Amino acid sequence: MNAAPAVTRPTRLSLAVRDSSTMLRRNLLHARRYPSLTLNLLLTPVVLLLLFVYIFGDVMSAGIGDGGADRSEYVAYLVPGLLLMTIGSTTIGTAVSVAMDMSEGIIARFRTMAIHRGSVLVGHVVGSVLQTMASVVVVGAVAVAIGFRSTDATVLEWLVALGLLASVTLALTWIAVGMGLVSPNAEAASNNAMPLIFLPFISSAFVPVDAMPGWFQPIAAYQPFTPAIETLRGLLLGTEIGHNGWLAAAWCLLLTGLGYLWAKASFDRDPS
Repeated sequence: MNAAPAVTRPTRLSLAVRDSSTMLRRNLLHARRYPSLTLNLLLTPVVLLLLFVYIFGDVMSAGIGDGGADRSEYVAYLVPGLLLMTIGSTTIGTAVSVAMDMSEGIIARFRTMAIHRGSVLVGHVVGSVLQTMASVVVVGAVAVAIGFRSTDATVLEWLVALGLLASVTLALTWIAVGMGLVSPNAEAASNNAMPLIFLPFISSAFVPVDAMPGWFQPIAAYQPFTPAIETLRGLLLGTEIGHNGWLAAAWCLLLTGLGYLWAKASFDRDPS
């Protein structure tokens, strides 16, 4: 008699990849069916970009340019900060989406299914990163359309800049997932995630740190967004990066680690 063919059992890694891919498709389809949330969050940085360029552009450029009004220079100064603000505002949608899944009971249902537990979080995180990076591209395209130009940035610098944007996106996404898991509803998740929009306003996104009150400068200089903004400016515009590159990398690693541990602990906690 011929021996029965051996049955190849899927490995734990292959199961995790399969289940994570399924959850990713679910979240992308959900975003496709309900695009209003992403569009509303994307609208904020686009409106601010147009407002600060065309309404306040001459005044702001005169304030940071030793009295010489040059709107094109302020556009170059403004865009890196707005790209980081786009990440902060778009990831709020992640917190809201996770909170909706929690309040509607789908997360509880997933906990009882024979799927890799981490795939639920991975699907939300990867889907959010893809959507946020797409939003960054849209805001970047608007910036180019109104006059933003990178000065002498090499291919390597562009790649590092994209890596920085992706790293910030990943860090803030994990934080947003944690916020969504601990929020009782979508409205609370949106409110809890407001610092992701508020912090760029007290960074160097719109004015240099040294133009702020002396007592406030350390707060603005060492909060998470300012080092990332200054590093992105240095990569795209050739300005001095200094210690901001290391600070930006440290903040990304810290926030990613804290967000992951927070989200995992919240997801693994038995529902009350």
